[in-house]
Amino acid sequence: MPTNLFSGDAQRDDKGNVTDGSSIDIFKLKVGDCKFEDDQSSTELSDTNVVPCDEAHDEEVYAEFTLPDGEFPSEDALDAAADPKCGEEFTKFVGLAVDASKLDYFYYSPTKQGWDELDDRLIQCVLYADDESQLTGSMKGSGA
Repeated sequence: MPTNLFSGDAQRDDKGNVTDGSSIDIFKLKVGDCKFEDDQSSTELSDTNVVPCDEAHDEEVYAEFTLPDGEFPSEDALDAAADPKCGEEFTKFVGLAVDASKLDYFYYSPTKQGWDELDDRLIQCVLYADDESQLTGSMKGSGA
């Protein structure tokens, strides 16, 4: 795989927080990163746009976990693994269950190619405002 395919990481402080908006390699996305909504016309991402969380943003990565090795899971198996865990982590992070919140979530999951070629097993849970308005500040402990 060419090394210039991905764009790299953002500038971060000593705590790992993004300090300046930039386009980053999707594999550099971390829990706590705030970002702008990606191009929804593609089912695969190679880069994404991050900003400091105190700036207006569309989404925040609030949790991640690794799937076990084995065969690439079906879409149903990915949903069965990711949805309950992201829901549980959402409640812990926001301080309110998703069905009582003005926020919602989705998750990034590995592609078959990433699973086979890059050993990508990472699920990342991402929250957003269910009315699609922008967020300012981290939603951690917000009870929103």
